[in-house]
Amino acid sequence: MQIYNSMTRKKEPFVPLHEGKVGIYACGPTVYNFFHIGNARPFIVFDVLRRYLEYRGYEVTFVQNFTDIDDKMIRRANEEGVTVGEIAERYIAEYFTDAKALGIRPATVHPRATEHIPQIIALIQRLIDKGLAYESQGDVYYRVRAFPSYGCLCGQNLEDLESGARVSVDEVKEDPLDFALWKAQKPGEPAWESPWGMGRPGWHIECSAMSTTYLGETFDIHGGGKDLLFPHHENEIAQTSGATGKPYVRYWMHNGFINIDNEKMSKSKGNFFTVRDISKEFDLEAVRLFMLSAHYRSPINFSRDLIEAAASSLERLYTARDQLAFLLTSAQDRTPDEGERAFMDECARAEEKFVAAMDDDLNTADALAALFELVRAVYRLPQGGVSREAVRLGLDKMKAICGVLGLLMKEEGAIPAEVQALVDERAEARKNKDWKRSDELRDQIKAMGYILEDTKAGQKVRKGGA
Repeated sequence: MQIYNSMTRKKEPFVPLHEGKVGIYACGPTVYNFFHIGNARPFIVFDVLRRYLEYRGYEVTFVQNFTDIDDKMIRRANEEGVTVGEIAERYIAEYFTDAKALGIRPATVHPRATEHIPQIIALIQRLIDKGLAYESQGDVYYRVRAFPSYGCLCGQNLEDLESGARVSVDEVKEDPLDFALWKAQKPGEPAWESPWGMGRPGWHIECSAMSTTYLGETFDIHGGGKDLLFPHHENEIAQTSGATGKPYVRYWMHNGFINIDNEKMSKSKGNFFTVRDISKEFDLEAVRLFMLSAHYRSPINFSRDLIEAAASSLERLYTARDQLAFLLTSAQDRTPDEGERAFMDECARAEEKFVAAMDDDLNTADALAALFELVRAVYRLPQGGVSREAVRLGLDKMKAICGVLGLLMKEEGAIPAEVQALVDERAEARKNKDWKRSDELRDQIKAMGYILEDTKAGQKVRKGGA
């Protein structure tokens, strides 16, 4: 498997630190609101990465944090007259609701910043002891110029970075480039005891502390959106490697941005959408399929037409899956014939193409193309009397590929007993050549929201619109 490493700016063979095991840290949300469609992309991308590595036989420890103390959270809590903790609990629960609808599995660990204050303080103290950080009026800052490799991830030198640095009037820094590790308490803010007085952690330090707590001082993969590359991930490297003297992360992965109708997403333009907003109009599984239709490092354009196209593609997947499941009910226990062996070969080739695409820096666009080659092969199968071995292979391959992509998670719906009774009655009517009664029953079944099809393998019933 090859992964594009943002640090080296090239694809590299993926070789985990420990044989058979992979550690991944993916930056999670700041929980002051529902997460937006831009957040959804990295959540989906790194969920697929985890699933694929597990498919390849690795034992994966996947860590995704919740930032549960932050300026935005404090403002939201003050606006609503509640505690920051209440805001965090509410929106962590809402995160899991939307993530589940997008097919995103819970991480192995979901650490929270406020639950790791001792680790954060200990890491800051290590940096102070090494001369890489200093206390100033209750704040603690990282001394950027004391870390020679600063800028290695974003590919900029200190002079370029300094030109864009800003100092707030209430900050007392040695250098404009220095960034906060610990912030002294302001009136009305939550705070924790520390060697530097009451305060709270800065944003960057929490990820250094939590990632190393669960994955060790050096681990395999760190991921997030391109917007986090600088300063967040650059600062994580400085903090962690500065404290440990070791390489922090072996492979850095960053996904591209999302545009809305070919424009950058922003609240000022009125094209800022939360996933909860979108769920009121679209099935979020179609949104997931849309997200996977482009390579994760490429920008992607979000539009109503593209989501509707993804919904149609998703329907084709479900129809093919359900067709195989239906064929299995009447499949024959015999050796596959020549046509069925050709179908089985197509299934095997589709899986090979899928693996090749995913091995090439998680190319989900080409992986989906391989999946739809399998779908086209399914549609060419006869409607009845197919070899059980052939049908079972097709169904297994399809489920395996979709399992990695996080698609087709809805089980084939069970037909209600009252609908099945009418289907059985219609079968008897057709057997007796009572065509009038047969048509009446078909109409009755349709009125109940189900569509009935006559095939060589028998009557096939499905939910209307599925």
